[in-house]
Amino acid sequence: MPAASIRARARAEMINEIKAIARRHLAAEGANLSLRAVARDMGMVSSAIYRYFPSRDELLTALIVDGYHALGDAVEAGDAQVTDRADLRGRWLAVCHAIRRWALAHPAEYALLFGSPVPGYAAPQETTVAAARTPTALIGILIEGFAAGILTDPGPDGLPGPVQADLAALRELFAGHPEFAGLPEALLARGATAWIHCFGAVSFELFGQLNGVVEAREEFFDHQLRRMADLIGLPR
Repeated sequence: MPAASIRARARAEMINEIKAIARRHLAAEGANLSLRAVARDMGMVSSAIYRYFPSRDELLTALIVDGYHALGDAVEAGDAQVTDRADLRGRWLAVCHAIRRWALAHPAEYALLFGSPVPGYAAPQETTVAAARTPTALIGILIEGFAAGILTDPGPDGLPGPVQADLAALRELFAGHPEFAGLPEALLARGATAWIHCFGAVSFELFGQLNGVVEAREEFFDHQLRRMADLIGLPR
């Protein structure tokens, strides 16, 4: 094997080890990461870790991108398990349950993605592509349902004018994708409402807001998401 390939493999393994240790720190201490602490756990001098991650923010960005991709993998796998692609309601439920399962299995990473902002950290543009994978699953359901006539235009639907303008502007960002650009604002609003409720339900459970209130967590989550499916207009 060429020396360059060996060095590249060794570097990749070192980066993976650094990120694995950083995830353990996330689980124990939250997002207050310290490169010095990570280096200490690896048995290396603190200056050596900067050859792989020049700053705490670059390490955080790597963890965030990995987290979004891991969640995206889980969501896409959940959607793919529904063999009847016309079963939009089943796909919606599968996607949402995949989000919940991933969050419960990776609470620290979920908190990094969807918890309180990390003080002093601003996510760079490179995180947006990875972040888009999960909402793309819902957008795909809306697009396919509307194109097939399964979902219809709700009409004005009481949508406030400023919100309608926001959603119309959002569609303009996807002018090169006519299937998205054709979605009515009111349907987008219903989809966004349901999507936000899904993550709100996951966060309430994960961060302890249901403790002592609801014990049948999975059943309650499923009930909520079925009501959200009704809101979107996904047929039973």
